[in-house]
Amino acid sequence: MKSLCCLAILSALTVLPLAAQAQPTDAQIAAIVVAANQVDIDAGHLAAAQTANPAVKKFAAMMVTDHTAVNQSAVELVTKLGVTPEANDTSKSLQDGGEKNLAQLRTLSGAALDKAYVDHEVVYHEQVIAALDTALIPNAQNAELKALLVKVRPAFVQHLGHAKKLQSVLK
Repeated sequence: MKSLCCLAILSALTVLPLAAQAQPTDAQIAAIVVAANQVDIDAGHLAAAQTANPAVKKFAAMMVTDHTAVNQSAVELVTKLGVTPEANDTSKSLQDGGEKNLAQLRTLSGAALDKAYVDHEVVYHEQVIAALDTALIPNAQNAELKALLVKVRPAFVQHLGHAKKLQSVLK
């Protein structure tokens, strides 16, 4: 339970700089999107490699596949637009939080790993959806970037639902 609380607090802290950052630019939004997806990709790789639970393995593989696809779409779009992702407090915080999450997950095994991974995925997807709704989509200036964010949002909602369902059976 202690690790769950630590993970939840750590996850909550990863999006705090977004609130302090008034209006992110498209270049900053691009960096945030790439960082957020990479956090999920890295955690998914670790969980898929270490879990023995077929449902967790399947979910982790889906996270890797889906978030890799979003990152590829984002990179293609910013390349097309000539936008260079600009690291910022939020993207750096996401990266730091992702590294801390991985470090925590590496200390766990079996059911404890599965639960910590899925619990983090629930909290993380809730926060990403909130960031999309309150900061990223409203502040995206480029119509194509905004359209990409709107397009991928339902996948994040679906991931959250899947994670919550998995979380309920791991308790």
